[in-house]
Amino acid sequence: MPDSVMEELQISPANPAGSHGTEQQAAGVGILLQIMMLVLSFVLGHVLRRHKFYYLPEASASLLIGLTVGGLANISNTETSIRAWFNFHEEFFFLFLLPPIIFQSGFSLSPKPFFSNFGAIVTFAILGTFIASIVTGVLVYLGGVMFLMYGLPFVECLMFGALISATDPVTVLSIFQELGTDMNLYALVFGESVLNDAMAISLYRTMSSVKSHVSSRQNFFLVILRFLETFVGSMSSGVGVGFTSALLFKYAGLDIDNLQNLECCLFVLFPYFSYMLAEGLGLSGIVSILFTGIVMKHYTFSNLSENSQQFVAAFFHLISSLAETFVFIYMGFDIAMEQHSWSHVGFIFFSILFIGVARAANVFSCAYLVNLFRPANRQIPLRHQKALWYSGLRGAMAFALALQSVHDLPEGHGQTIFTATTAIVVLTVLLIGGSTGTMLEALQVVGDCHDGHLSESFEGNNGYIAPSYEEGASSGNGLKMKLKEFHKSTASFTALDRNYLTPFFTTQNWDEEEDDDEPEDGRGEVSHRHR
Repeated sequence: MPDSVMEELQISPANPAGSHGTEQQAAGVGILLQIMMLVLSFVLGHVLRRHKFYYLPEASASLLIGLTVGGLANISNTETSIRAWFNFHEEFFFLFLLPPIIFQSGFSLSPKPFFSNFGAIVTFAILGTFIASIVTGVLVYLGGVMFLMYGLPFVECLMFGALISATDPVTVLSIFQELGTDMNLYALVFGESVLNDAMAISLYRTMSSVKSHVSSRQNFFLVILRFLETFVGSMSSGVGVGFTSALLFKYAGLDIDNLQNLECCLFVLFPYFSYMLAEGLGLSGIVSILFTGIVMKHYTFSNLSENSQQFVAAFFHLISSLAETFVFIYMGFDIAMEQHSWSHVGFIFFSILFIGVARAANVFSCAYLVNLFRPANRQIPLRHQKALWYSGLRGAMAFALALQSVHDLPEGHGQTIFTATTAIVVLTVLLIGGSTGTMLEALQVVGDCHDGHLSESFEGNNGYIAPSYEEGASSGNGLKMKLKEFHKSTASFTALDRNYLTPFFTTQNWDEEEDDDEPEDGRGEVSHRHR
């Protein structure tokens, strides 16, 4: 029973039945509000997409609904009772809301565009997020030293840089898909956001660990070692669970009519098993469940019966959509109901400027590095780099980590970071999300590659189509040799997957699996329409 309920019961012992009835009524009203907001958000989102009104995306509509209902509850006399039943802690995010969202992100990856751009995606997500986190943390620290904004200790600035570097471009991706944007650009934005969440949470936990051991003052090498331990260990845990599930469903013989219920139940339980295993080992459950989703989609999914495939695809799509929508509704509701540190407006203003600079340092430096190792016909065009920079919205992961920082950081520092993060999330979702269509038209990336020609472009070019300009043609012999080695390693991994991994872990050959790949929908989820 919540503490607020216990306190009220203790205050009025003479009338316990009446107090219990009041609290039960408040709980019902709170749950009713949540259901009404979810229904309204889905209906409004459908109407907006049907009429192709891109200035108010679904995520923005959910935020505004939460803001409106929270504002009405805030000015009414029901604020206290409803707030007690609408509040939840960051554990609720990490245990119930974020896992299905992250798993669905990995589960819904389209293999061809993702793996053909895998090197670039890893560069943006790993190296780029690290650059963005460090640049943001250093600029925020220098801003505090120069009295431009509220000052924070250096380690706390790095923690803020790590959490605010987590991107969540759900709004942008949906508009990308609706307008028929180039699939390579879509794969870069989506792939970066998938791995970026895992990188951001690992960086945040590493910085939090450094702060909790200030007496020992760990050196830089130990910090990097701790990060690698968390990230690589979590990834290995998730991949191991995914391969285990593939072998189980291949040899257990569950794909028969009277065992489909058991088959679906086991498949749904494996992602949470991966998450809890990593958390129990002191690793990152989010990183683990992400790679479990990638492996289970590539190997385990094909071992299911057709009916089970349809069910689990629809089930994870359903719960991830509910969780995603509820996160945006709650953020809007929380802004209207919570007490925020709005006195530090300068911190919010300069933080927005600094994350824009850090995002630019991330995208353009990593794109330059990727283009060094790519032939002329696979260069990332400058207009795609600008679109990638513009797509850096902040969302659920940044909000959840900021909510956790309230408890991790003392003396009101966490509250300041939480308020700034909330403001940044709202501004990026409303302003950037609403102007994405205009941005795509201005950069002339609309209609670069439509769904009907996706497979042809990838099969013919294995990645980017040759740009209209000639750049990057002059590379040294050393870079060319490294490029050939990289292509050889990529081809060898593809051959390993085709000749050994897919036959060993699945009942389906590699060519059949490639033929079953289907385009993604507006939110990045794959539409599974099997024969």
